[in-house]
Amino acid sequence: MKHIQQAIEKSAADFVELRHQIHQHPELGFEEVNTSDLVANKLAQWGYEVHRGLAKTGVVGVLKNGTSHKRIGIRADMDALPIVEASGKSWSSQVEGKFHGCGHDGHTTILLCAAKYLAETRNFDGTLHVIFQPAEELLYGGKVMVDDGLFEKFPCDIIFGIHNMPGFKEQHFYFKKGAFMASSDTIHIHIKGKGAHGAMPEKGIDATVVACYIGTALQTIVSRNVSPFAQSVVTIGSIQSGQAPNVVNGDAIMKLSVRALDNDVRALLLKRISEIAKTQAESFGASAEIEHVNGSPVLINGVDATQFALDVAASLFGEDRVHDDCHPFMGSEDFAFMLEKNPNGCYMMIGNGDEPGFCNVHNPGYDFNDKCIVPAATYWVALTETYLAK
Repeated sequence: MKHIQQAIEKSAADFVELRHQIHQHPELGFEEVNTSDLVANKLAQWGYEVHRGLAKTGVVGVLKNGTSHKRIGIRADMDALPIVEASGKSWSSQVEGKFHGCGHDGHTTILLCAAKYLAETRNFDGTLHVIFQPAEELLYGGKVMVDDGLFEKFPCDIIFGIHNMPGFKEQHFYFKKGAFMASSDTIHIHIKGKGAHGAMPEKGIDATVVACYIGTALQTIVSRNVSPFAQSVVTIGSIQSGQAPNVVNGDAIMKLSVRALDNDVRALLLKRISEIAKTQAESFGASAEIEHVNGSPVLINGVDATQFALDVAASLFGEDRVHDDCHPFMGSEDFAFMLEKNPNGCYMMIGNGDEPGFCNVHNPGYDFNDKCIVPAATYWVALTETYLAK
């Protein structure tokens, strides 16, 4: 399979330039109009059957060859983040307040690079679905694609996705069977008390104080309700209540991020948050309303699919560049929705580099490592040709 990488390397400069083009023109979730146009046009030029409209800006390219009924799906995300870039690169974002701070420009480029090679060579027997997904950063673009009938319209026997990871060795591949990335739920707790003058607190019900007590009580969930062998996080990222120092506030809102590596633990966290918030508020004579803003499940890799992906990576790059028991992440990924619908799949990482001074994703100084394009695209090709072997 080494000849694949040698062939792809010949067009590496073109795809680095393409990645920089996408990076300079970032678009947020469900707004990826220009990016999806670019993707769709490239796929059409290369002979793919192009389908658009799933999750508004999603694109699916279909390439069939031979007579086999086997079908593989490979997914890349396309959206950027609402962050001001500070990487200092010559290809920095040209759109104020938006930039590809997670490397989705790289993921899109990798899949396009592989798609072009596979269209030119067609050294496979079956059906390839290349899936370009919007709104991963909102953690429900994948759900919308699934709800819009992704797998009914484009059935896949097996599915794959990849993410770059700063701090991991450059061009090394990382895998984990089973739970790999945490669920993520955004919860808003709306507290209703009774306003009063700050000099007469006895005439009010202080929603700010209620929020503080709820916040303290919520910290007992992980420490006292969840097994110490189960990983989970309850983070209170924001408490908002009033502006003036001499006012007893009648309203407050708390904003939470809740994560777990087990779906049963996730259910327990959500149940206890609701119970604690409501009863704690009632003890002060106030009320608490729970708003579940959004949520994504635990990302669970299929055992057989992950083993297959591992074997292909090891045969292609050698075992020293392949890590088969990566520690799971408390970060989240809405590819989890696709794996929930189609469990025979695997999500993996490619190292973005661990040199001193590297920036992690979602950092204004981050940039995707262009050296990952060729090996990752080579891997997508090898995975496709191996699964859809003639």
